[in-house]
Amino acid sequence: MTKSELINKLATEKNLTKSRAELVVNCIFDTMTEALMREEGIEIRGFGSFTVRHYPSYPGRNPRTGEVVPVPPKRLPFFKVGKELKVTVEDSRKNGKPIVEGRSEGDGDGVDSPAPTT
Repeated sequence: MTKSELINKLATEKNLTKSRAELVVNCIFDTMTEALMREEGIEIRGFGSFTVRHYPSYPGRNPRTGEVVPVPPKRLPFFKVGKELKVTVEDSRKNGKPIVEGRSEGDGDGVDSPAPTT
């Protein structure tokens, strides 16, 4: 699912204009990004948590020349899936075909892509 698909789904399901839905989605993403920049964790119960992980510097190699180059330390976002989401996704695999855009995946049409939206 892309950001624009998320905006369209929110607009449709909650009877919002697309511009209002876009504001909501952007506000959520911006707030989450700002929290991670401040190295605050984000916990969404039943979904998962976002944290910032620190990685020390290390000597790397240039793949073309083989020359040793220093790799600077990094701070990267990390997502840990929540138990409820993990169970939901795993159960959808065990119980048959996962739902994709209102239809079952592999419904016999030979195409494993979502149905076109109108």
